[in-house]
Amino acid sequence: MSTRASAAGTEGRQRLAPQSQPQPQPQSLPQQPPLPQEPVVIRGDGLVLREWTEADPPRMSELFDDPAVAHFTPLVSPFDLAAARAYLDRLRAARAAGTRLQLAVTTDGETPLGEVLIGALGAERPVGAPTLGYAIGPAHRGLGLALRATRLLTAYAHDELGLPRVCLQIDRENAASIKVARAAGYRLVEDAEAERVTEKGRRLVLHTWEHFAGDR
Repeated sequence: MSTRASAAGTEGRQRLAPQSQPQPQPQSLPQQPPLPQEPVVIRGDGLVLREWTEADPPRMSELFDDPAVAHFTPLVSPFDLAAARAYLDRLRAARAAGTRLQLAVTTDGETPLGEVLIGALGAERPVGAPTLGYAIGPAHRGLGLALRATRLLTAYAHDELGLPRVCLQIDRENAASIKVARAAGYRLVEDAEAERVTEKGRRLVLHTWEHFAGDR
């Protein structure tokens, strides 16, 4: 099942301090290596995660034009071919800017079965911890694809991107994604206030789950 990731569809919000008060200094973050220029391919656990290509929009539409994806993610609905092409343009722009990496989930390096992504990278990173998200097509659920893809991208984020902490943001009603988060070694941030957003006319209550490099 899919999960809503803040990096995929919302912007960071920052409250400005009053003029009379000293401005807080931004928190120092460990330097993140830039995303590689060559296409990213991650292999393991029976999966091949690869970047989306120009040939993929028809398959994207098949995977993401789905009530569950529309319910739990920021993707537009209906997700037709035009929406898929626009989505590909946006993800390529974010990839070029170094702020997001979105990968097709495959078993053979060819046919997409879903997507896994990490956002809030590079210039976007000061707005919050890098955030993962995933969505699996309806015909391919129940095969452990979301769990395996999340584990692979989490390891890549720690080992290759040098990120000490990554997060998931999951709606409290999304039981399937909560199960994936726990199985992938993420822990609910108990003392974090839930983020309440209204999206597509629906009220979401998003809880943060975190994973540290030392958790494995």
